Amino acid sequence: MTDLYESSGSLPHPEIRGYGLRLRPWDADTEGDVQAWLRGYLDPEFQRWNTPLRPIEDHADAQESMAARAKAAQEGVGASFCVTDATGGVPLGHIGINDIDHVIRVARVGYWVLPEARGRQVATRALALASRWAFEELGLHRLELGHALGHEASCRIAERCGYPAEGTLRGAMFESGRLDAFRDVHLHGRLATDPATDLEPVLP
Repeated sequence: MTDLYESSGSLPHPEIRGYGLRLRPWDADTEGDVQAWLRGYLDPEFQRWNTPLRPIEDHADAQESMAARAKAAQEGVGASFCVTDATGGVPLGHIGINDIDHVIRVARVGYWVLPEARGRQVATRALALASRWAFEELGLHRLELGHALGHEASCRIAERCGYPAEGTLRGAMFESGRLDAFRDVHLHGRLATDPATDLEPVLP
């Protein structure tokens, strides 16, 4: 497989390039980033499959949420990336390495893609880049990816990137738009020792 990955900068604010994408830190002081973050969380498709503990409904909410992600990066327990094209800076979506436990070397992966960027394998390419960075640069051993049961698109993305399905977690996340009801989660996992995945057949 051709090496398409480059990482520059120092933690907690690296920049990653590869597969035609650029993964860079979000900037809560840049209006375009704040608006993209807000649109991502207000998107009906995002809300269908995700229920944030604290609603993100306006500009101030978005900045507060972004600041929390930046704080997690500074503390070494998270890394949040704005996904853009390799040659441009317009946000396409988000990918994060979350809840990093450096003792057992495990973390959780989450992502979303803006409506206008869907159908371009953005999530697949971003997940491949972020996963490789997490294994090689953070020294993690295991990455977990969970999605609401029935979210077939996320299932396909996970499997393309070498995250096989491992089982179903009962009542492990909130129902859409509710904090008083639960739904099942489909769990995928990838280890640093798993075979490399060739994404060429599924990437443009």
